[in-house]
Amino acid sequence: MIFNESNRKMDHQYDFLVIGSGLAGLAYALKVADFGKVAIITKASLSDTNTSYAQGGIAAVTSEVDNFGKHINDTLIAGDGLCNRKVVEMVVTEGPAQIDQLLKWGTDFDRQTSGKFDLAREGGHSESRIFHHKDNTGFEIQKVLTATVRSHPNIDIFENFFAIEILTQHHLGRLVKRYLPDIECYGAYVLDLKTGIIHEFLSRVTLIATGGIGNLYHTTTNPLIATGDGIAMVYRAKGIIDHMEFVQFHPTSLHNPGERPSFLITEAMRGHGAILRNHRGEDFMIRYDKRGSLAPRDIVARAIDNEMKTSGEEFVLLDGTHLNGEDLRQSFPNIYEKCKSLGIDFTRDMIPVVPAAHFLCGGIKVDTNGCSSIQRLYAAGECSSTGLHGANRLASNSLLEAMVYANRAAGHSLENFKKFPIQNNIPVWNDEGTTHPEEMVLITQNYKEVQQIFSYYVGIVRSNIRLKRAMERLWIIYNETEELFARSKLSQKLCELRNMINAGYLIIKAAQQRKESRGLHYTLDYPNKNPANLSDI
Repeated sequence: MIFNESNRKMDHQYDFLVIGSGLAGLAYALKVADFGKVAIITKASLSDTNTSYAQGGIAAVTSEVDNFGKHINDTLIAGDGLCNRKVVEMVVTEGPAQIDQLLKWGTDFDRQTSGKFDLAREGGHSESRIFHHKDNTGFEIQKVLTATVRSHPNIDIFENFFAIEILTQHHLGRLVKRYLPDIECYGAYVLDLKTGIIHEFLSRVTLIATGGIGNLYHTTTNPLIATGDGIAMVYRAKGIIDHMEFVQFHPTSLHNPGERPSFLITEAMRGHGAILRNHRGEDFMIRYDKRGSLAPRDIVARAIDNEMKTSGEEFVLLDGTHLNGEDLRQSFPNIYEKCKSLGIDFTRDMIPVVPAAHFLCGGIKVDTNGCSSIQRLYAAGECSSTGLHGANRLASNSLLEAMVYANRAAGHSLENFKKFPIQNNIPVWNDEGTTHPEEMVLITQNYKEVQQIFSYYVGIVRSNIRLKRAMERLWIIYNETEELFARSKLSQKLCELRNMINAGYLIIKAAQQRKESRGLHYTLDYPNKNPANLSDI
C-alpha cells in the first residue's frame, strides 16, 4: 500500500480483491492467500454477513443410506425444471470435500454420542444430510473463518469500506458495449465510510461475494446490509445478470412486528417434527402437498400466504408441543431463548410465524469456475447465479454452493491471475461540485418506499398489474435518486438506495418477462408452467 500525499489517500494494489466477507468471500480468500496478496473489503464488520444468520446448516452426502443421486434429484425437483443439471451434479459430488475443508479450518458440527455427525433433514430432502451446529450453523462457520482470515499474514482486511463501482475500461474513457466478452475488471472504487475518502482498489482479479437483496422487502431474515450491492455494480458495468425473478421467501420467520431483520425459525424445526397449523389448529399443509410441512419452501410459503389471506390472520403457527421438550430445547437453544424473551415457551406454546424474504436464486451469471461475463471478475455466494438452484433453492444448498464455487473460483484464479497486470492509470473519483444532501429524509423516505413497493407488489404472489405499478413507482424513485447521486457527497445510505433500485428493477423486469408460474415466481395472470422452459429434466 502506497500513501500518496498529493491526494491524501491510499493507493491499494493487490493480486486478489474480495468484496464481501461471508462464507464465499472468506473461503476464497483463504484458498488464494498463500499465493498472493489479498484485500477483503466489507461495508460493515467482517462478521456482519448473511452467513452469520444461517441457522439450518450445509447439505452434503456422507451417510451410508444416502447417495449423490438422491441429493441431485432432490435439488432438481426443488428447482422446478430450471436447474443446470451439470452444475447440480458438480456441486453435489464436490460437496463432501468442502465439508472436510470446513472441518480442517475448525468448524464444529454437532455429533451424536456415538461420534457420528448428527445429520438433520429439511424440506425437500429425501434423506438426513444436513451438517449443523445447533441452530446457529452460519454463525459457527463465520466465527471460525473470521478468526482464520484475521490471522493470515497475506490478507488485509478493510472494515467499514463500501464498494461503489467496479473498475472497467469505461473508467479509462473507452466505450464499452453491453455483454461483450472483452469487458475487464481492474478492481473497484471504494468509499471509506469513516473518512468519506474514495479509494481506488486495484487488483489482478476481483471476487464479488456481497450476498443478497433481502432489504428490498420490509420483512426479511437478511441483515440490514443485504441491499444487492454486487449485483447492481455488475449490472452497471454491463455484466450479465439472470434469474432475478426467483426470490425465495422463508416460510417461517418469527412474527414480531417492528423487529428488523425478522428472526428466522429454521426449517430444521420442521425437519425435527414441528407442524404448521392455522388458527383453527388444522395441519393445513397436507391440503397443499403430500409432503406436508416438509414440502419445498416455495410451496410452503404460498400455502401460508393463502391461509393468512383466507383467514385474515397476520400469522400461522408452528407447533412443536407434541415433541420431547428437552430435546427440542437442546437442538434449538437460540430459538428457544428468543421465543422465551417474547413470552413464548415453544415446548408448550405454538410459535407465530410468517414468510419473509430470505434468499435470491438469481444474480450475477457465472460459469462452473465462478467466472462472470466480465473478464477478471468472479462471483460466488448468494449474489451469483450458478444454475444450481433453478427456480427454487433446496434448503441448506446455499452454504454448499458457496464453498464449492469459492473453491472453483480460487483454483481458476490461481491458474490465471499472473497473466493480468495491475491497471495503474485509473483516474481518481471526481466529486467536484458535490455537496452533502441537505435533507437525509430524501434518502430515507425513498428507501422506505422501495421496501413498500416490493412488499406489496413483488412478493410471494404477483400479477401483471402489480408488477406494472411497481415498475412505474420505482422509475420515479430511480430518477430522483440518480439526480441526488450526481450532486451529493456519497454516503452508505445513498449508495445502498441506488443499488436497491437497480436490483429491484432487474427483479421486476425478469418477473414481467416470465409468462408462467414456476418455482418461486407465481403470477395470477399465468398460473401454469410453460413446458418449453424446462432445462434440467
